[in-house]
Amino acid sequence: MSDETYRRPDLDRLAEVELLVGNLAEELAGFRRRTQRAEAELQELKGAGAPAQELARARQRLIELETENQELRRRLEVARERVHQLAGRLSFLEQGGRAS
Repeated sequence: MSDETYRRPDLDRLAEVELLVGNLAEELAGFRRRTQRAEAELQELKGAGAPAQELARARQRLIELETENQELRRRLEVARERVHQLAGRLSFLEQGGRAS
């Protein structure tokens, strides 16, 4: 097999993982923006002397957003670990290719 026709078998998987990590990062950024908006709204409601029911809803929404943010961070860490594992496999395959 010549070098011109050889295609590393892990490139498709690596591209897929990179896409997943990128998507997770975008999701995390979106949730971060939403959380910041919710926090700003909460501060505005506190400053305006908002009724207790509105304040309670805003607090609950803030908790929900923070929970979502934590889940996204966890998913991002899992994706990072997977990328690291794939990079290790890639290195192994590259070393095996050189030895042949």
